[in-house]
This record gives sequence, structure tokens and C-alpha cells, in this order.
Amino acid sequence: MSFQSIGARLTAWYISVLAATLLLLGGAAYGLLVYSLSRDMDLALSGVAEAMVRRAKADGRTAYPSDVDEIFRHFFGFSPLDRYIEMFDPRGRRDPRQTPPRSSNLPLSPEAIENAARGLPTFETVRSNSPYPVRILTAPVIEAGRVINLVRVGMSMENTFQTRRRFLLILAGVLPLGILLAGGGGWLLARRALRPVDKMTRAAQRISVERLDQRLQERGSGDELDRLAKTLNDMLDRLNDAIHQMRQFSADASHELQTPLTILKGEMEVALRSARSPEEYRRVLRSGLEEIERINHLVTGLLLLARADAGVLRLDRQPVDLADLLREIREQMKTVADERAVSLDLETGEPVTLQGDREHLRRLVLNLVDNAIKYTPGGGRVVLSHRLEAGEAVLQVSDTGIGISEEEQMHIFSRFHRATETRSRDERGVGLGLSIARSIVEAHGGGIQVESTPDQGSTFTVRLPATPS
Repeated sequence: MSFQSIGARLTAWYISVLAATLLLLGGAAYGLLVYSLSRDMDLALSGVAEAMVRRAKADGRTAYPSDVDEIFRHFFGFSPLDRYIEMFDPRGRRDPRQTPPRSSNLPLSPEAIENAARGLPTFETVRSNSPYPVRILTAPVIEAGRVINLVRVGMSMENTFQTRRRFLLILAGVLPLGILLAGGGGWLLARRALRPVDKMTRAAQRISVERLDQRLQERGSGDELDRLAKTLNDMLDRLNDAIHQMRQFSADASHELQTPLTILKGEMEVALRSARSPEEYRRVLRSGLEEIERINHLVTGLLLLARADAGVLRLDRQPVDLADLLREIREQMKTVADERAVSLDLETGEPVTLQGDREHLRRLVLNLVDNAIKYTPGGGRVVLSHRLEAGEAVLQVSDTGIGISEEEQMHIFSRFHRATETRSRDERGVGLGLSIARSIVEAHGGGIQVESTPDQGSTFTVRLPATPS
């Protein structure tokens, strides 16, 4: 298993955390064991010392009584061989008559003598000739308010040290085994937990541009892996839509370019087959110029959309008087409207100024007005208006034309989209006008929307940030 895999890293982290936890717990347990053993030994020695003090008060001597073994068994549970019982006078001198035969021959420390003079017991751990230290308790024998003797009891710490050593050996054997078993279990759990990820990886590797209809399987558990699969599936849906739109865009662009080129080529070939009069040549050239203008218009629109998609659409922002711009466009399009018997009116409100690119804004309004005139029957009306609303410049182009169905309204801003009503009216267009209009509006930080009712008309509303007066 490669350490670069998530499973290996998870197992390594799991083992590291578990080892650190076990070491901390083992250290804490060892500390508690040492404390417990020391405390129990001190309590037992205190019990033995109290028993010896009572005996000293009772018969005045502690010359190794016959029931010492019974006293140690009572407090320790056993009678150790390395035990020590000694009697001293208040000055710390050993009394040969009262000292038991089994003596430690360990000197009495000045601290123990000083504490005994104050009536306090003293615990000490001292070295002896044996391999293990001795734990000793020096207790005063007090009678009538004065210290008459000192009793010292002690025991080798061999059992304590052996218990601590056995505990360390057990830890040394159990901890590695526990870590090894836990590591193996963690590796198996990691592999089982990450198995769906491997399955998702293999499924994702099978997905290509030609097979974007495939999706990752969701288990329905609602966990993180299910959310990941759902996110990837949503991403594939968006990618599929984007590629479909790109292919459709390329096909539509090719089709729109092919039509004028075919017309241009056909007229040129016909004109060259035989001699023509100057008037016929001029007619062919005029027709060719119209098709070239159509191609130029299409290419310019495609270039603008490409720059807008790439976020590099250059805007020469200058103060633009919206009323002045609408008057200019009305004068320019009035002739086209008159030819179609459509009334083109302008309704201006309070002065509105915005920071924008005048040429791009001009193209935006021209596209909206041109569409309104095209799809408004003779005798209809197109109205340009503007107003200032909540700090925004609001521009509207309304018509009394054929309207747009709700289904078509969802697609009218798509590139090369032309409504069914448009095709039936044989209007010449490439379906880029509204796409370009939306790109220009968004580049200026605004928004565009449409409200329309079939057979009653449409209203396009553009909202742009206005410049404060």
C-alpha cells in the first residue's frame, strides 16, 4: 500500500494517535501504580508502628515480640523476611536491651530525631546493603505528654520494585501488540471506507467527452461520499450542457456563415458565366456587399460574445446621457419603423446619467429596438423610455408585437436562438442580438429581463448603475 494513498495516511495517523494515547495512558497507569504501592506501604508501616507503640506503652519494651509476624501479616498480608524493627531513646541512641536481634544497622537521621521531638512521624527511603532500598517509618512513643522512646519499623521495597517491573514488562509486551492489531484493523477499516471512492474513481475514468451521459452511482446514505458523488454528477450535468451549447454554437455559427457565403459564391459564379451589362454587375456587387455586411455583422457579434465570455470586453467608460442616447437611436431607426408602418415613440423622464461605453450601450438599445420593430405588425407601436429608480438607470423598450411565449422566454437570450414565430415570419437574423444585449448589460454591472404576452407585446427592461447627480 503506497503511503501516498489516503488509506495509508489515515492508518498512519490512526496508529500514531493510538500509540500516543496508549503511551499516555500507560504512563498515567504506571504513575498511579507507583503512588498506590507507596501509599499502601506507608499506611501498612504506620499500622505496624502504631501496634508496636501500643506494645511499648503496655510492657515498656519491644524486644522482637513473638507476634511481630502476625502484625506484619495483618497489615501487609504476608510477613516479609527483610523487615526491620528498632527501638531508640529520645536522643536517638539505640538501646541494646530493647533492640530486636534483626536490626537494620541503619543510622537514625537528624530529621527523624527532630520530627520525633515534636511528636511527628517521619517516612524515609534509605539505601541498605541489599539491592533494594528500605522504606522506614520513625514514630515517637509519647507518654504523659513527653517522648519516652522512638520506634522505627521498615521493610525492603523489593516487592514494590518487582511489581513495578512486572507492570512495565506487561506494558512493553501489550502496547506493541495492541498497536499492531489496531493498525491492522484501522487499515482494513480505511480500505472498506474508501472502497466507494475507488469505485467512483474507476467510474469517473470511464467518463469522457463522448460519454458524458454516464453518472456516478449514489448509494442513498446521505454521507460525505454521497454528497461528493452528487456534486460530481451536478458538475457533469453542467459540463454536458456547456459542451452541448458549444457544439450547438459551432454548428449554428457554421450554418449562419455558410448561408451568406453560399449566396455570395453562387451570385459570383452566375455573373461570370457570361458577359453582363454594367447594371447587372452592379446588382451582383450590391447583393454581394449585403452578404458581406451580414457576415461582418455576425463575426463582430461573435467576437464581442467571445470577449465577454473571457471577461476581456473593453469598455471605454464615459458619462452617458441616457435621454440623449435614446433620442439619437429614435432618429436613426425612425425610417425603418416608418417603412413597416410602426410608430416609434420616446418617453423621457428626469435626466439620467450613467458611466458606460456609449458605443456598446448604443448597440444594446439598437438591438432591442430593431427586434421590437421587426416583430410588431403594421399599425403597432414601439416605445422607448427611461427613468431613475432606487439609484439605477431603468431603460425600457416596449412594443405591441407578436409577443413571446413563456417557453420561448426561457431561451431568448441564448445564442442563435430564434423563436418559432420569427422563423415563420421569414425575418433575416442570426439570433445573436439578445445574447449580445445581455453580455453588454452584464459587462456594465446591470441586468436585463423580459415581460411578454403572446399577441399583446413585449417589454424589455434594462437596469444599469446610475451616476449620482
